[in-house]
Amino acid sequence: MSGPSPQYLAQVRELSDRVVEAQRPIRVLDSIKWHRDLREAFFASGCRELPRVDVDYYRERNPLDFDTAAKRGEFREIERDIARLLGQLNPVSVLMRRICREYRTVVDLLEARGTPEFGLVSRDLYGSASDVFHAGDPTLADLGTAMEDTLVNLLRHDSMAEEEKTITAEQAVEMLNERLLAVFPDAGIRVLLNDQMTADAAAGSDYLKIRSDARFNQLDIDVLEVHEGWVHLGTTLNGSTQPYCTFLGKGPPSSTTTQEGLAVLTEILTLRSSPARLYKLVNRVRAVTLAEEGANFVEVFDYLCTNNLSPQESYSITTRVFRGSTADGRPFTKDLAYMRGFVQTFNFLRLAMSEGKLDSLPLLFLGKVTLEDLKLYRLLLDEGVVTPPRFLPPHFAQMKGLATWMSFSRFIASLNFDQLQADYSGLL
Repeated sequence: MSGPSPQYLAQVRELSDRVVEAQRPIRVLDSIKWHRDLREAFFASGCRELPRVDVDYYRERNPLDFDTAAKRGEFREIERDIARLLGQLNPVSVLMRRICREYRTVVDLLEARGTPEFGLVSRDLYGSASDVFHAGDPTLADLGTAMEDTLVNLLRHDSMAEEEKTITAEQAVEMLNERLLAVFPDAGIRVLLNDQMTADAAAGSDYLKIRSDARFNQLDIDVLEVHEGWVHLGTTLNGSTQPYCTFLGKGPPSSTTTQEGLAVLTEILTLRSSPARLYKLVNRVRAVTLAEEGANFVEVFDYLCTNNLSPQESYSITTRVFRGSTADGRPFTKDLAYMRGFVQTFNFLRLAMSEGKLDSLPLLFLGKVTLEDLKLYRLLLDEGVVTPPRFLPPHFAQMKGLATWMSFSRFIASLNFDQLQADYSGLL
């Protein structure tokens, strides 16, 4: 069977490059961020006054670098050309046309900053805490509640206390530059200081930004190495070096759940995570849940402060939930991706291991993929339209240890925990 023609592959590359170029000025997190003066004003008020954020705030402080109507029209034109040149049912056509539609929705999201519509569009893109994992299963909100009790019990133990954050941003840059150079020796990865960001760290296309006034401990550095480095930078590099499907180097909202889930899973599998780290992720779910139920910024902040988080941590999580919206509006629901993605990716891993389909697992690192599309990517890999990932984290590059561990997971998960608790309680 002959492979795709050079003309076809050239068309795929041209259309893919157009998608990449069209999305370039769309920077979701930069467009919805809250600046440092809001934090200062909030704490100056004794943490009692709602941050003053509205439509004008975003337009003045975070102006968009593109015309929204023209950008939507650009993606419509690309989508029509994809269907015209590749057909309706072609796998690459299906993927790229959906991505074009997603980016149009992202434009809608940014256009709606500071309005009630923002939260509704966010829910369309990133889901809701009331979503279930599978028919009849608990919701994401239920997951947050269920895990909270276990993690609180763990965190009462002295051995679970976090180390003091004594590593400066400058030291973190030096340490991570050394580590990522060893992992990506020829990729030109850079770790840089940045004094404009709100998060402690964030990955870009070929760089990792560290907030200049952030402080870290050794476990934070370990987590950043695998979460931002191995997964986020790794999948970006794998996607951007694809010969034809260059769109795999960019992450539309549909890839967020798989990407963040894969990153959290990697933290856990490599023993880099901790109950304190997981507790923060669970509290992001709880914060989104409360905001969806109508709680405002101060009410969510107060809840987190009473849940063993510092005022600084509580402000950071609450800001993540309300950015793009108003302080009493519908939330930005992207932070649900971490726990939702972990559960979905872990279940996929369990199923692939139990059925011996190990060839499917490296597909997770082709680029910014989603679980739902892996069958299409398997087809495209077999046809030579996409190429295998250049970089795989060690536990995926050599899966014997991972496969051994996962072999028990299905059986262990089937055990009745209530009965186990009754049988073992006398041992504790």
